[in-house]
Amino acid sequence: MYDIIEGLPSTHGDHYQLNTTTLITHAARTYPEQEIVYRTADGGWDRYTYADCYRRVRQLGNVLRTLGVGPADVVGVLDWNSKRHFESYWAIPALGAVLLQMNLRLGAEDLAFVTDHSHAKVVLVDETLLPVAESLASAGVGVRTWVVMTDKPLSEVATTLPNVVSFEELMAGATDEIAFPMIGETSAYSACYTTGTTGRPKGIYYSHRGIYLHAMAQAQVLSMTADDTVLLITPMFHGNCWGLPQSGVLAATRFVLPGRYVAEDTSVLVDVMAAEKVTVANGAPAIFEPMLRYIETLTDKPDFSNTRMLSGATEPPLSMMKGFHDLVGADIVQGYGATETTPLVTTNRGIKPSLRGLTEDEQWNHKRYQGLPMIGIDIRIVDAVGDDLPHDGVSAGEILVRGPWIIESYYDLDDNDSRFLDGYWRSGDVGTIDEYGYLKVTDRIKDVIKSGGEWISSIDMENAIAGHPNVLEAAVIGVAHPKWQERPVVLVATKDGADLPLAEVHALLDGKFAKWQLPDVVIRQDSLPRTSVGKLDKKVMRVTHADIYAQEA
Repeated sequence: MYDIIEGLPSTHGDHYQLNTTTLITHAARTYPEQEIVYRTADGGWDRYTYADCYRRVRQLGNVLRTLGVGPADVVGVLDWNSKRHFESYWAIPALGAVLLQMNLRLGAEDLAFVTDHSHAKVVLVDETLLPVAESLASAGVGVRTWVVMTDKPLSEVATTLPNVVSFEELMAGATDEIAFPMIGETSAYSACYTTGTTGRPKGIYYSHRGIYLHAMAQAQVLSMTADDTVLLITPMFHGNCWGLPQSGVLAATRFVLPGRYVAEDTSVLVDVMAAEKVTVANGAPAIFEPMLRYIETLTDKPDFSNTRMLSGATEPPLSMMKGFHDLVGADIVQGYGATETTPLVTTNRGIKPSLRGLTEDEQWNHKRYQGLPMIGIDIRIVDAVGDDLPHDGVSAGEILVRGPWIIESYYDLDDNDSRFLDGYWRSGDVGTIDEYGYLKVTDRIKDVIKSGGEWISSIDMENAIAGHPNVLEAAVIGVAHPKWQERPVVLVATKDGADLPLAEVHALLDGKFAKWQLPDVVIRQDSLPRTSVGKLDKKVMRVTHADIYAQEA
């Protein structure tokens, strides 16, 4: 850690708090006419203004108060990237309550744990996600009130949820007159849980101050202004939608909220980007690649020459970055971070003036780096004993991160010490920093699997599969996949030497893992390779089966 030296007291208004309410209030006051475009339930598009949005935010604040929501209470949201979800991003924290981001990609068991562990008392749920909410209710979570978000009368909505009320019916009866309190900047504005690299998901509770400063840094590094239009592609139910709702409102940009979409058909995203002249968007290569494939089929290519596409989750292929640049002029901006980091730690926007003498190929190669630290972020690369390594672009070590929006502990977790070193969060990633200050992630320490931008715990999956009566031993490894970065492969030795059907493995994992996490391949072996000390030798396994998905390229 570090000592804080107090100098001469200032005469600044240091008691004025940095919180999300000041962001939306300022935007609605100074840019009331700025548009927010949103997807409707029938798949069409509509629009309203910042002034309209803030009026509904105030109404929602009164609605939540009538439901008994106050400071330090937790309100969950089960929704897509919708107009109502956007409003909840501001109304819930404005009461001093905590917005719980309920990750739809979690398995039922983990999502129930998150709901209970956070002590959520109210949950807002989109009508299309009622089955998810009903599974949570049947699991016995302690939610007191379920608020259904739909355009239909509540009498026309079929659900088994207890204590159900209608979002829009309550809004219709609510006044927009409200005096939001001044929320302390170190209070939690939102909570998000990791997808569980090992064991249960872990809670990250973001402060108003942290997200405010993150918004300022992100707006600066992406050069965001009121002339921009931001498309929120990354789910709003995880990782603060990468902070773009807050940085966009800070910069008073236009917004486009795409609602529900699927990775199998991203044409709607490309079409709305062209129609609304989107200049900033966020997503993972698993989403951007299909978008590029769709653009390639268009006779008239859109002009995205002023568009910055913030790409995270995994390193985007160079061919994809060049494809967007050559076809439509878009700039793929790499971002590195995690749920624990709000999320941005580094970005790779443009190239430093000192490197502009590099050849074109060398400059493109530098686009593969995860980039430079955000303002205010401190990064160390350390060896196995915690000693700092040189910034030579070659010496690889664990990435440690510290800063105003980086966590210093997990919520209500006994085992915190091992996850931090000298006040730095231990990322579990391995990387290098070159002489110009660029971070390059090279590997991961643990044997977790990253598929489509989300983690899958190999240990938890192995333990579940080991419960099969015919399994002698099991291992789960991550194998490179051309679309999803990695996919899990199961290796088993069975007691009778027979194959283990994939359907039986899926049955074992049902409820413990989300469908997208389930493995695609089961390989039976007589025995699994082990190291000299008896541990499963996953390095050998990964090399042996490295090409199993090559035919899908």
